Amino acid sequence: MLKKGKLKLPDRLGILVPGFEEKEEENGGSEPVFESGEELEIMEPNGVELGHKENEYEFDDLGVNDTVGDKVDAFRTRKRPDKNRSGQVSVMDVIAAEEKRSDLEHEFSQKEINLEKVKRIANKGVPDGGGLRATAWKLLLCYLSPSRDVWEKELTENRQKYAKLKEELLLSPSAYTRVRADAMISAELSREGDVAGPLKRQGISHGDHPLSVGQASAWDHYFKHTEIAEQIDRDLQRTHSDMKFFSGESSFSKKNREAMRNILLLFAKLNPAICYVQGMNEVLAPILYVFSTDTDEQNALNAEADSFSCFVRLLSDSVDHFCQQLDNSPVGILSTLSRLAKLLKENDEELWKHLEFTTQVKPQFYAFRWITLLLSQEFNFPSILRIWDSLLSNPFGVQDMLLRICCAMLLCMKSRLLRGDFAANLRLLQHYPDINIEHLLQVAQDLSADTSSCSLSL
Repeated sequence: MLKKGKLKLPDRLGILVPGFEEKEEENGGSEPVFESGEELEIMEPNGVELGHKENEYEFDDLGVNDTVGDKVDAFRTRKRPDKNRSGQVSVMDVIAAEEKRSDLEHEFSQKEINLEKVKRIANKGVPDGGGLRATAWKLLLCYLSPSRDVWEKELTENRQKYAKLKEELLLSPSAYTRVRADAMISAELSREGDVAGPLKRQGISHGDHPLSVGQASAWDHYFKHTEIAEQIDRDLQRTHSDMKFFSGESSFSKKNREAMRNILLLFAKLNPAICYVQGMNEVLAPILYVFSTDTDEQNALNAEADSFSCFVRLLSDSVDHFCQQLDNSPVGILSTLSRLAKLLKENDEELWKHLEFTTQVKPQFYAFRWITLLLSQEFNFPSILRIWDSLLSNPFGVQDMLLRICCAMLLCMKSRLLRGDFAANLRLLQHYPDINIEHLLQVAQDLSADTSSCSLSL
């Protein structure tokens, strides 16, 4: 169940109620499938290049006296070393991937899809290519229902609603007035026939004049969002600047940035209590990429509309983390950070004591970005997609799995953290080293679940 005062999706989509990079030594225990620090090389459907992160947002190194209240202004960009190393994939890995591909293709062809089976498969990683991840994520976010027969109807309705929202909220008032006038004239002509007559001039009320200073003026609202749009544009220039999908001056990358701009600006206008916060672009990027590279041409063409709805659904489970007024509330970021500390204490009290008391490296100094941005700044892009497969398919919800992965990130660095002081540990966690993602996820799965988190139920 959703928390009270969360997401409403009846008539208007997405309206929320206001309110040194070193190689890690292999850990003891089970042997990882890949060599430590090496990743599966992701396939590139439709010829789109997947790169690795260079420019990223990070929080300024926080001191002991800093507060989480400064979080909105704490982002800056940093350069990360190149992690583009070829992964070593075993024959068994290839066979396992093909089995998962076959299972998902079979499941997606059924009239009634077994969502629990899709979750079990996705939790182990959705194979790249063939549009499988796009379909799986839409199902896991409840954007598509398990009944395949209604997909076309649902998609058409949601895409039409998004187009209407763009027309109403993203066009300038004068452009919107012209569109409405043209539609009215066209409708009138269709009723009366092509009969010559006097041209009708559309009047403009005083409140809708560009020079109107009234707070109810459409132009007043339009100008107020100009600053937000400029901030979004700046952030989009830094979004995965090493990937041709997002970066560059080609018409392809410009189109993708424009789609992200529309989604983020529309979200800000529909949710004035939250508006736009730096980093939301990073949460949106994996969704738009996955949907845009769907091998189904019609789905790829409508990636913007589908991404908007799924972006809203994903944020609905953690939107309170972006609202500074709720930081100290039971649903705020401080409460979530406390749950992370509690989870670490339950699984490794020695490490918890060392961080909490010996070095006093509090979770808010490093884990705020981890949690609010769903780990989209800590790993390379292929690893982010793999992590999100597990986040979205977790039966206890996104936040539960997110906290377990964050806890696993600490456990996998235990030996180094126990040797480090405040400065060394803070630097290590704010610049998380390259690591074997499958091993990390397995550690997270083996932890006791944080069932106190809210599940994503949409």
